[in-house]
This record gives sequence, C-alpha cells and structure tokens, in this order.
Amino acid sequence: MSPVRVVSLVPSLTEAVATTLPGALVGATDWCTHPAGLAVSRVGGTKNPDIARITALAPDLVIANEEENRAPDLAALRAAGLEVLVTEVRTLPQAFRELDRVLTACGARTRPRWLDEAESSWTALPAPDSPPAAAVVPIWRRPWMVLGRDTFAGDVLARLGIRNACAGHPERYPRIPLPELCATAPDLVVLPDEPYRFTADDGPEAFPGLPCALVSGRHLTWYGPSLAEAPDALAGALRAAVR
Repeated sequence: MSPVRVVSLVPSLTEAVATTLPGALVGATDWCTHPAGLAVSRVGGTKNPDIARITALAPDLVIANEEENRAPDLAALRAAGLEVLVTEVRTLPQAFRELDRVLTACGARTRPRWLDEAESSWTALPAPDSPPAAAVVPIWRRPWMVLGRDTFAGDVLARLGIRNACAGHPERYPRIPLPELCATAPDLVVLPDEPYRFTADDGPEAFPGLPCALVSGRHLTWYGPSLAEAPDALAGALRAAVR
C-alpha cells in the first residue's frame, strides 16, 4: 500500500501527523510551526489556503477543522476532486477521538505513544481542591475578543480548576468591550500568546489590580503532541499568576 499523501490546514494536526507519520505530509499552512524544521510545501494560511497549490500537490487527503478553516475553501477543495477530512474539537475527550480518527485516515496502523501519554497526563490530574477561579480569557484586542461558550480552550481550563467567566455568552468568541469584561469581576485574566500575542508589556496593563497569567497558546489551544506537557505548563503559569 502506497503512503498516504497529506496536506494539513491545521497547525495542531500538522504537528500530530508529522510526529507520527514522518514523510506523509506534503503540504501545510504558513502557520504550521511545529515540529521545528518541517520541510513541506506551504499552501497559504488557515483562512486563505491556495487551492491551486494544494491541488497541484495531488494529496490523497486534506485535513481541516470546522473552526479554523472556512467552509467555502473546503468546498472548493472537494470540487477540485480532493478528499477532505474535517475535525470538530470542542472538548478534550473529543480531541483525543479526533486525533485517533485523523491519524488512522493518514495511514497510522497503531496508536502513537505520544497520544497515550497525552491522554494519561490529563486523566491523572487531581481534582481541584478549591472552588474554580473565574477567569476572562482574551484572544484578541482592538477589539477585545474572549473565549465564550463551548470552546476547547475553555474545557482545558476547566480541567485545571479555572471557570471561564464568559462561558454563558451566546457566542463562542464574542467581542466584549473592556469595561464589560472588567465588570464580570473575574479572579484572574488568562492571556495566551496566540492568536494575539499577549506579552508582559501588552495585555496586563488593561486589567489593573487583577492577576494575569501569560500562557502558551500552543498548550491552551492546540490538540496534538503538546497535550502531553500542557497540564504542567498551564498549571505552572496559572499558579505563578495568583501567588
């Protein structure tokens, strides 16, 4: 059986496939930064992939995500005769199921060790010993956007004892003016370094008097090999913020 040729339009899935099936990937987006040194054709962004370039690579499979990629682009790929596998990831258990599905579709014959280790690292988490801290989680500024309802990152934080203060919002990624965010009276502000790159000098100053946790966006929002180290990395950043 010939190896499956894969184009990935999702950074998380790019890392998962490249780690598990070296050589399977023939194309990835400009935002696919892991693993380091990945030598494949670049096919544009997650929101504006180059359909002609992808088609020219003659992949057996294009892997995408219903949130990160636009439906018209996926429809155009299918119209070009390509098979497109689309994942949906809103919770951690769903992420593990979808990773299994993607890797199997890409030709993996066995479950990779990193996936078992990632699942074990989350299963072994102790139950929080105090009521959840309420946090607002900005993902953009100018305008301010935050995590709302039904998000993977929100589920990840909940497992670490952090309650998303905006989880009841009807939108998944609502735009909320800064005064309204502060009016939710959060215990904590969680500032990831992607998609907006919040830093110690860009973000915390907007929330005077509130502890701010600067966290890795890859650990908070990616579902792939980074899931194995995410519990410790995120918990450490959260603890440092509230000391």
